[in-house]
Amino acid sequence: MRSRRGESLALAALLLAVCAGCRSKPDSRAGQGAASSDAPTGALSAAAARVNATAAPGPAFDGMVWVPGGTFWMGCENCGMTDALPVHLVSVGGFWMDRAPVTNAQFERFVTATRYVTVAERPLDPREFPGVARDRLVPGSAVFIPTSTPVPLDNPLQWWRYTPGANWKHPEGSASSGRMRGDHPVVHVAFEDAVAYAKWANKRLPTEAEFEFAARGGLDRHRYPWGSELNPGGKAAANTWQGRFPAKDRAEDGYSGTSPVTAFPANGFGLYDMGGNVWQWCADWYRPDTYATRAQAGAVAHDPRGPAGSFDPEEPGAAKRVLRGGSYLCTDQYCARYLVGSRGKSEVTSGTSNLGFRLVQSASP
Repeated sequence: MRSRRGESLALAALLLAVCAGCRSKPDSRAGQGAASSDAPTGALSAAAARVNATAAPGPAFDGMVWVPGGTFWMGCENCGMTDALPVHLVSVGGFWMDRAPVTNAQFERFVTATRYVTVAERPLDPREFPGVARDRLVPGSAVFIPTSTPVPLDNPLQWWRYTPGANWKHPEGSASSGRMRGDHPVVHVAFEDAVAYAKWANKRLPTEAEFEFAARGGLDRHRYPWGSELNPGGKAAANTWQGRFPAKDRAEDGYSGTSPVTAFPANGFGLYDMGGNVWQWCADWYRPDTYATRAQAGAVAHDPRGPAGSFDPEEPGAAKRVLRGGSYLCTDQYCARYLVGSRGKSEVTSGTSNLGFRLVQSASP
């Protein structure tokens, strides 16, 4: 006879792995070995960030923006996020980037053309969840559920729920539909789903360095993709959480949940949703010490591709990729990963109701 407690523990472990990227509080253990100061030090500190004057190598690809590349200070100063330290100089070449995250309508065209089935739509493998009854191993994904009252922020299982039937077509579960939100970002996309779409579109996921350079929009060491203030001129610049997390989003920015991908102003490069709305997959494996290791070389890092593998001391057995941009759930109370130099992470085999992606194309495909 199976233990109900055993089933609950196994499903809770699954949900925690799914939502790893959402547990985004600064962690003092991350990035051990990084410089104690956030500010750049040494001979490189005098080097100036710059945006290249490289012209686009041809006509614009449909729905894409030319990002000319350049040199920038990568990382997050005075953020309390040690996996985003030390701030260090990075150079990237020019590339094309989707002007906005991939939408539900775009993803539907991909599925129609290829008959692709996302990870969230596939049955769970009983071999990976011993002790869990087969009738409970149904396709689904992690959905954010606001709490009825304020709660301590130390346990994300209080506001995340593994929801049967939740997937890109049904963002909140089987009773919901993404078709009415064609211009919203597609969500519940696992890493392999994003890679499959990229291959179909003849594009690729951005590196973490490409994403941050593009997100900065030509600004040097500002806190946000749009400048130095969260709400410039008192107006919301992105879809983020307002109110007491996770109980009540006051939706002062006009949205509770995802928003259309062009609902807020573009940054200096003409890119939308580089902060807020949904997290976005990057190609790099996640390690908290990536920046510390890179900075030890003492030179500008040119088009870094990230570490050879993943390691997260919080969950050593979980393979994770980098996320960027934060989401509509980010707030200075809990996440704040809409800060342009900050980093997120997520286990690669699952998606959530606040995780999407956008793609890039190299200058010479």
